[in-house]
Amino acid sequence: MFAIGNRGDRTSSLARLGHDRRASALIEFAMIAPVLALLLFAIVEIGVIFFAQSTLQKAANDVARLVRTGQAQSGAMTQAQVMSRVCADVAPLIPCDSNLKVDIQAYSNFSGVAFTPPLDSNGNYTTANNFNLGSACNVVLVRVFDGWTVFTPVLTPFLSTMAGNKHLLYAASTFRNEPYSAGVSGC
Repeated sequence: MFAIGNRGDRTSSLARLGHDRRASALIEFAMIAPVLALLLFAIVEIGVIFFAQSTLQKAANDVARLVRTGQAQSGAMTQAQVMSRVCADVAPLIPCDSNLKVDIQAYSNFSGVAFTPPLDSNGNYTTANNFNLGSACNVVLVRVFDGWTVFTPVLTPFLSTMAGNKHLLYAASTFRNEPYSAGVSGC
């Protein structure tokens, strides 16, 4: 017959395991590893979000330069062409889909510029699809928005600013158009 060890044998095995330094290091690592992994994922995700935000700002600045110098107006750029230009600047980091919005408004002076919120109270886009390039000496507000999907589940409550677990990326540029038209000597 098989002999079943007595209670003293089990106690001494557990006592030896408790005094074994390798086992305690393994247990400590098992307790710390999930926190370390979460911290690492958070650092990577936030870094990618900052990089995407910077990329979006560069795209907004590029479009703003086309409008400010009159290249967009003299070339009769359409809203689809401006959106295509933004998509080319942000690809492949930010997908060119329904989350990406370009909003361009023209005003007669800086005091008339209205920064309307891009999101409603439920976190959905409001009308952020205006397209008015203005003319020489107009003040123009160029805004570019994107809904970035938050990938790390534990960070979702902290980073989500939009409906659907998305984080709003927002870039803007406000400027006065140059006097690019003939007959306009200064603004």
